[in-house]
Amino acid sequence: MKINNILYAAIAASLCLVSCSLDKYPLDKETSDSYFKDANQFENVSNTFYADLFSGPFFSEESDICFRKTLPMLIRGGKLRTVPSSGGGWTWGTLRNINNMLDNLDKCEIESVRTEYEAVGRFFRAYFYYLKVRDFGDVPWYEHELSVDDREELYKARDSRDYVMGKMIEDIDFAIDHLGTEKQAYKVTKWTALAFKSRFCLFEGTWRKYHGNGDAPHNADYYLSLAAEAAKSFITTSPYKIYNTGKPDEDYAMLFAAQDAILDEVILAKNYSYALGLSHFATYNTFGQNQYAFNKKFVDSFLMKDGSEFTARPGWNEMEYYEEVTGRDPRLAQIMRCPGYHRIDGDSLMVSDFSTTCSGYQVVKFAQSENVLKTGQWMATDNDMPIFRAAEVYLNYAEAMAERGDVAITQEDIDMSIKPIRDRAGMPNIDLAAANASPSEYMASAEYGYPGVSGNNKGVILEIRRERVIELIEEGDFRWYDLMRWKAGKCIEQNFYGMYFPAVDRGYDLDNDGEDEVYIYTSDIPSDVDEKVTYNILQLNKTITLSGGDKGYVDPHKTTQHVFDESRDYLMPLPSEDLALNTNLTQNPNWDVKK
Repeated sequence: MKINNILYAAIAASLCLVSCSLDKYPLDKETSDSYFKDANQFENVSNTFYADLFSGPFFSEESDICFRKTLPMLIRGGKLRTVPSSGGGWTWGTLRNINNMLDNLDKCEIESVRTEYEAVGRFFRAYFYYLKVRDFGDVPWYEHELSVDDREELYKARDSRDYVMGKMIEDIDFAIDHLGTEKQAYKVTKWTALAFKSRFCLFEGTWRKYHGNGDAPHNADYYLSLAAEAAKSFITTSPYKIYNTGKPDEDYAMLFAAQDAILDEVILAKNYSYALGLSHFATYNTFGQNQYAFNKKFVDSFLMKDGSEFTARPGWNEMEYYEEVTGRDPRLAQIMRCPGYHRIDGDSLMVSDFSTTCSGYQVVKFAQSENVLKTGQWMATDNDMPIFRAAEVYLNYAEAMAERGDVAITQEDIDMSIKPIRDRAGMPNIDLAAANASPSEYMASAEYGYPGVSGNNKGVILEIRRERVIELIEEGDFRWYDLMRWKAGKCIEQNFYGMYFPAVDRGYDLDNDGEDEVYIYTSDIPSDVDEKVTYNILQLNKTITLSGGDKGYVDPHKTTQHVFDESRDYLMPLPSEDLALNTNLTQNPNWDVKK
């Protein structure tokens, strides 16, 4: 017999249904027998999936290229990362709710409603499992709400990731075929499903290529071909494009600062509203005391405006700030405070403030005008946050084609995908032949980039990675999971550096206006510094640390470990309580080894 929602939590708790952290239902909640009769009821239930699975934040990302003064345990690694007793992402309540809705479709007599919400449910089930597979690898697949008699299913072993991926593809293909095609800012559509399929198939294809998992037909090329096919279908048939008004110095920034999602490019957004009590801190994230900052290796990866490599210039690694950021890809000044920066709708020029950035490279992506901030709430804002946007899909297509071994990427593929993104920024397109003829030494280096890339397409793969990192910076957790699927976890161990300062006990003019905005001193401050320096008066080894002692790069994590265990850290650990409750589950490699 099927368990209704009133009794489910109590019974599931006694059976320890996969996780001991199931949601509880209020006693006055309508049961399945009296619910799921019309579209409104299905919509009410499915709205919870958006809240559960698209919970955000969508505007911050801590990794090797964007970090705070205090690094999280995930980045610090080593013995600081431990097996949790419960939780840790191994939770299944949302899947139960999805399967409950799908199992009750037959209670609705309207065929169009049944079809629509089967598509919605199967989209979210695929999304739920994507989150599980990318963290844990093999996971148990459940496509029905379990009953009191399903003890064998409750305590089964993990299914193979190949099996789970096959079921996810079945689900997402149904969603693609049956979801609506009209643009919807806050609801999943056919276009969201195509975008998502390109995302998770790219993840799986590159995971298998770099981690060596899977044999034909479900090898890397199998999934990469599905990713490319979904992305190409989106690019050629969807009503979305790369947002471009012909203003390369502001279009990228406005895409993230707009109050309402720009539906030229944004496929799905999170709807925030002061009226509903829903707000976020994307703007505060850039101006507040969290000290978010970019890594020098990220800044160095931006090309010059003419498309040449900044890191090919003589002395690039010891340039002072103004020279370093001048003449670069216009997106740099829309992502980070550069000379001439001012707030949207503001006139006052602002340079980097070391009280709000720990490297000197200060985040400004997502920053809105002061005119829209909620006063008294730590700069809270309620503008829409993009969840899926077209640029990611375009990048997915380029990368999938470049990584495939069964077909050759062409310049036409690059023109279809990378060129529109570069066009928005006023940047030259990638030249496929030139990139492969002379791969970037910087992007391929163990010190700054990805030494694990090889083959005939090494050059273009590196350039697509450069483009992806720049275009998607700070948008949720892209960077962490890109490193995981590329088997590039050692990037976490690369230096966490900031601006370069060649000496101390002197001032620095960051914006070339004739006035110093930074002064670094050792023990004594000249009497006139307070009058001359407008922003940052920093004491060496107190409020600023340099990599070379009395010169070098700002080094906020000089004494903080950031290590990555190649034998362990590509997958998350299963909680110990769940392993004890279900002895058919096994721990991921090396997480049960004391170190």
